[in-house]
Amino acid sequence: MIDSHAAARFRKLGTLTIFAVYFVILVGGIVRASGAGMGCPDWPTCFGQWVPPTDESQLPSNYHEIYAARGYENTTFNLIKTWTEYTNRLVGVTIGFLIFLTAWSSRIYIKTDKTTFYLAISAFLLVGFQGWLGSAVVASNLKPFMITLHMLVALFIVALLIYAISRSQQTLLTAIDANWVNPRFTLILKIAMAMTLLQVAMGTQVRESVDYIAHQHSYIDRQYWRDSFPIIFYVHRSFSAIILFTNLWLAWTIHINVEKNSLLLKVAYALTGLIVTAILAGVSLDRLGFPAFAQPIHLLMANLIFGAQFFLFICLHYAKGKALQ
Repeated sequence: MIDSHAAARFRKLGTLTIFAVYFVILVGGIVRASGAGMGCPDWPTCFGQWVPPTDESQLPSNYHEIYAARGYENTTFNLIKTWTEYTNRLVGVTIGFLIFLTAWSSRIYIKTDKTTFYLAISAFLLVGFQGWLGSAVVASNLKPFMITLHMLVALFIVALLIYAISRSQQTLLTAIDANWVNPRFTLILKIAMAMTLLQVAMGTQVRESVDYIAHQHSYIDRQYWRDSFPIIFYVHRSFSAIILFTNLWLAWTIHINVEKNSLLLKVAYALTGLIVTAILAGVSLDRLGFPAFAQPIHLLMANLIFGAQFFLFICLHYAKGKALQ
């Protein structure tokens, strides 16, 4: 038997860690949108200090030469960019502690459900890899591919955590009424998840192009960035309509088949809201001169959409004795 208090602690820690990872994705999006990625040109320190400076006078007089010799193009100290990037790192460290506590608390499942334990441990190890990857991103002078890989690893960490927490609660999930689920719904849900991943992949290509365009414009004159967008942007934009209608069908099917207080209905409503928010953020980027605030929101929504879809899939997987098998 699993201690109910220990199980509740694992669930709460894991859930908190999931939200923390999403928060660091948001902060990372802010860093990227503001061009603050090199606000700290070294890692793990920032300008050689564990607590970054608040004024350029606190740096060595030859700090430009020091970092230019390491291959960095822009070595000028910027207070806002430095502390934005430093905050991103602090949040990342906090997640490291949270994921360690989550992994440690998962030891209660070693005898009863080793898979849950291994999932939590895998997420912990991936966070360590993610920390190393963060240093590699800085060392690469913010190469777009490295930034995208950094984000995709975060998405995979969230998926592992969602699976681990859901698996630990499978007794509750098996009580969900899934008798209405048919092969067509299952197939469309899987297609929706695949489409989301494809949309994220296209989005990363768009963001890589935007990073290049932003660099060319020195991160100013944002209203002109759209003039140089690649064709993949228009494919990405049009594909969002297919994703919207596919997920609306899923949400409507759940709405007409489950009770009003059902967990599935709450997830369906949340999924719909996330997709609408993502599209509105995308429209603002397209039509309102690429406002900086919309970039991290758009990125966060994309990650949350896949998380909601994956959680919905896991819930149905365990409902009524793994109904999706």
